[in-house]
Order: sequence, then C-alpha cells, then structure tokens
Amino acid sequence: MHVAVAADHAGYRLKEEIVDFLRQAGIPHKDFGTHSLESVDYPDFALAVARAVQSGEFDRGIIVCGTGIGVSISANKVPGIRAALC
Repeated sequence: MHVAVAADHAGYRLKEEIVDFLRQAGIPHKDFGTHSLESVDYPDFALAVARAVQSGEFDRGIIVCGTGIGVSISANKVPGIRAALC
C-alpha cells in the first residue's frame, strides 16, 4: 500500500506525526506538504492528494486540516474520490 499525505497549516503537526508513524511502520508514503506552520490554502493540498490517488499512483490518502471538513469537501470534487471526516 502506498499512502499520500498532506495537511494545511492547522493540520501540520498531526500530519508530521502521521508521516513519522508511516515511516516507522515501513509503509511507503509521500508527504505532499505543507512543510511549516505558515498559513496556506487547504484546497491546494487536498486536491494534490486526491489527484494522486485518482491517478492510481497511491492507494490511499490522508489529508488533515483544522476541522477535516474543508479538505473532505475539496477532495470529493475529484471524480472517483470518496473522502470522509474520520
């Protein structure tokens, strides 16, 4: 399984923990950003992960924002993607 991971600035710290977990577990993954606490637009990161999963390059995606709602809505705009707040 290959996992795509991304977050906006509000989800940055949790994303870093997720990436660390994936690394320690030996799960192949790619970090699509963001790479700091500097304010960014969450749709940019949500769409990057959704498109990477849609293309078949990745099997699953994990996207984190302040509430989880915004990234879910953004990712669901990509045909074939089903994102949910978990």
